[in-house]
Amino acid sequence: MIEIMRTNDAVVISFAEALMRDAGIAVMVADQNMSIMEGSLGVLPRRVLVEPDDEARARKLLRDAGISDELT
Repeated sequence: MIEIMRTNDAVVISFAEALMRDAGIAVMVADQNMSIMEGSLGVLPRRVLVEPDDEARARKLLRDAGISDELT
């Protein structure tokens, strides 16, 4: 899988995840459980990953939704 987004903002991650699932794009959010290690401070970013074949479509979808600032 390829990282397309890295952010600490749980709302942006949820929004991106919902958009991609609705579009039929397989998505995985990595590092969600790192809050246990960091003490729930939200310091460590979560990574949004998609399959290489879906990368271009996922990036376009997120740009069109207005959250392109979060793209890696």
